[in-house]
Amino acid sequence: MIFMNIFTSPVMAKPMYIDARSSIAIDSKSRCVLYEKNSDMLIPIASTTKIMTTLVALKYGNLDKKIEISSKAANIHGSQVKYKKGEIITLRELLYGLMLRSGNDAAIAIAEGMCESVDEFLKLMNEYAEEIGAINTHFESPHGLDSQYHYSTAYDLALITAKAKENKLFNKIVSVKDVDAKEYGFSRSYHNINKILYQIPAANGVKTGYTGNAGKCLVTSINMGEDDVIIVVLNCNKRWNETKKIYDYVKDNYEFKKVIKKGQIVEKYKYDEDKEVNLVCDQDIIIPFKKGESYETKIIKPKNIKHDLKKNDNLAKVSIYKNGEMIFSKGLKCEKDVQMNASSKFKNILEKILKSKEK
Repeated sequence: MIFMNIFTSPVMAKPMYIDARSSIAIDSKSRCVLYEKNSDMLIPIASTTKIMTTLVALKYGNLDKKIEISSKAANIHGSQVKYKKGEIITLRELLYGLMLRSGNDAAIAIAEGMCESVDEFLKLMNEYAEEIGAINTHFESPHGLDSQYHYSTAYDLALITAKAKENKLFNKIVSVKDVDAKEYGFSRSYHNINKILYQIPAANGVKTGYTGNAGKCLVTSINMGEDDVIIVVLNCNKRWNETKKIYDYVKDNYEFKKVIKKGQIVEKYKYDEDKEVNLVCDQDIIIPFKKGESYETKIIKPKNIKHDLKKNDNLAKVSIYKNGEMIFSKGLKCEKDVQMNASSKFKNILEKILKSKEK
């Protein structure tokens, strides 16, 4: 076991009021919640919807596919890149138009170009959102213009963003300030309208949004050294200032520590009387520790194994608790194949037979 308890020096955090209807800050990798206000409230999310549109396009689309701009895409209201009907644009370029210029025309073109209809694309959006764990989210468009059953929560939107940030191209798109048409081979140049990239030096994305019902919205990613923090503010008139306020709160109250290194032997598991296998983690585990809080780590292992295991199969897990509540859990893998001897296998079979007879 790496450690059992961590105690940080007591620090009294100043009370903070955030002028937003709903907001949250999470660590992008561990998904630990660092701050929240009404983060499970169902709420319109405007053009922050386009984070999910991009995620679906990156998962299912061919980035080099050439898409013809339809009349429906060219004439959509709200923010536009101003693509013209009949223009041929690659999916890759449309993603830049979608995220840098918040183009509703790009959103429709992507949906139509990837699927037979916008409705078919929406099925992918809603199915993938549920797969990610965004279970309080429903999409009725790929752009986020106001409609009755188009909503999410700050928490779900943070989860979706965290998933999107696992993709290198997504990070490249949302962090760039200017794109030169000649350099990228695009039809036009793009300037990123997301002001947070210019106001916080460590910011590296993600997306603005505004509609009458949703108000001003902002999803931000900020590098904190070891990791990125995702901040969501919804229906927030002072979205730039309130995002900075949450960022300062996280900086002042959290320390990011690497608890386990990728490939590090976390524990040894004994099996078959005199045999053992090393348990390792397949990624760095970096956890935000809040000053003044106590943390505990537990390694949870089975009492015995019932069958052979292959290298990299999960055999145990490491869980981290904050004030008695689990905030993170990750599987630990076998460093090598585990082959049980014949007598152990026979013993397990016999135990199964006896248990079945008892029933």
